[in-house]
Amino acid sequence: MTPYSGPWTTNQAAHLLRRCTFGANYQQIQNTVNLGLASALNQLFLPSVTDEPLSYDAGEQVVNIGETWVSAVYPANATANQQTEAARMKSLGAWLVKNLNQESLSITEKMQFFWQNHFGVTTSGDARAMYHYLQLLRQHALGNVRQLVKEVTIDPCMLLFLNGNTNTVFSPNENYGRELLELFTVGKGAQLAAGDYSTFTEQDVAAAAKIFTGYIVQGVRSSTQTQVTSQFMPNLHDNINKTLSYHFASQSISAAGAVEYANYIDVVFNQADTATYICRKLYRYFVNYDITPWVEQNIIAAMAQIFTTNNFEIAPVLMALFSSEHFYDISVRGAIIRSPLETLCAMLNTSGTTANFDLQSTYQIYLSMYGLADQMGQAYAAPPSVAGWTPYYQAPAFYRLWINSSYIKKRFDVANLLTSNGLNLNGNTFKIKVIDLLNGLSAPATAPAVINDLCVVFFPKEIPVADQLALKNILTGGLPDFEWTIQYNEYLNDPTNPVFYNPVELRMQAVLNVMFKMPQFHVC
Repeated sequence: MTPYSGPWTTNQAAHLLRRCTFGANYQQIQNTVNLGLASALNQLFLPSVTDEPLSYDAGEQVVNIGETWVSAVYPANATANQQTEAARMKSLGAWLVKNLNQESLSITEKMQFFWQNHFGVTTSGDARAMYHYLQLLRQHALGNVRQLVKEVTIDPCMLLFLNGNTNTVFSPNENYGRELLELFTVGKGAQLAAGDYSTFTEQDVAAAAKIFTGYIVQGVRSSTQTQVTSQFMPNLHDNINKTLSYHFASQSISAAGAVEYANYIDVVFNQADTATYICRKLYRYFVNYDITPWVEQNIIAAMAQIFTTNNFEIAPVLMALFSSEHFYDISVRGAIIRSPLETLCAMLNTSGTTANFDLQSTYQIYLSMYGLADQMGQAYAAPPSVAGWTPYYQAPAFYRLWINSSYIKKRFDVANLLTSNGLNLNGNTFKIKVIDLLNGLSAPATAPAVINDLCVVFFPKEIPVADQLALKNILTGGLPDFEWTIQYNEYLNDPTNPVFYNPVELRMQAVLNVMFKMPQFHVC
């Protein structure tokens, strides 16, 4: 974790932005170079601002098109209720992708997704509850993790997802108590004996189940309540002292009613394993899946120390990581295979391609983008299990699980779609704005410079000279470089004339189509 002291060039700036955002264009990379590392990090850690999801689908039965539904009731009629829920979930999915496809640079989106994967919650059956859960993750994305865990514990979505709403003194349910330890905090260590996993025991799971008793959920798809809420019911809580295992120094959690769960979480966070486990997940998400003994000793241990010293605030940990020599080491550049969402956004955000049509077309396009990511293996807010998506944790393959014969074909199909005809809805076409991308490069009239800049934007490392020449030949059509200069300048002198515009667009589309299918594009 020695502070980085090397050169600050487009290579380092582009690496930082690839890892911390869902895609940056060439000018943003240059601006990051000009800012310097410290100022660039300060800018990245500014929170991004979002609007609320809006009604756009005809299935919505309560609010008008263009209004938000996040605090609206549901219809009393069962059929209308289901139609409204379906419409709101479509709106939510479109809104999530819209948030990723933005021009502002902030690590907020990457961290919100990190926590969505960390807790692995899927839809609760009420779009309002899911929206407010996602906003909870966003609010604490760069904040205090201990407080986040406390609030997630009694959030309606989590209570519904892991059966906390039916966990009572009369019928304790261990689902959340187990996952809190195994997946959210200390992690499941090596098994020492039956029911003993080196970080917790079955005794701790049973105690946790009793500690978490007493919370219920109200208002799911209610025709009278505008929000889904959780409520503590004292008569459903196991109001006795609970004793933890030797891993927790056999501590006793005193009966404390509605705040007992928070007292227990304080104890869990006092375990050194909690900081280490969370920092390992951060490292795999932002740096590399390969945690060697050296990384464990020199990077993970340092991150965990920063985490605990700062009272479980996550921002200081990330600031130190992204300021370190290790983060900019050439060995970790290109070590991560892009996730489907990262792949999709890398195609769009690098060119400033956003959907700015009428409301219904814009949301339908973003919902289609959501569907494309799903087909590539990743549907936001719908992880395959409580553990999240397997490439983030499943050894030994990790990120390589994003790539198989089916998924790679779909990635290529998406590249073909977005670099050619695009999505066409209601007379609107959504495809990569290749001319905007070209015009934002350092020297768009110079073919070698165009290819060099595109490689900086899309590839984490330099590619062989032969590959650069092959890409340049696609751009120039195999003609001398000056022919491209003439062609681009003709377009520049008459940019609305399709005679000059179309050839430039077609050449750029052909180059990007090839680049998006090269192995170097699929890593970051």
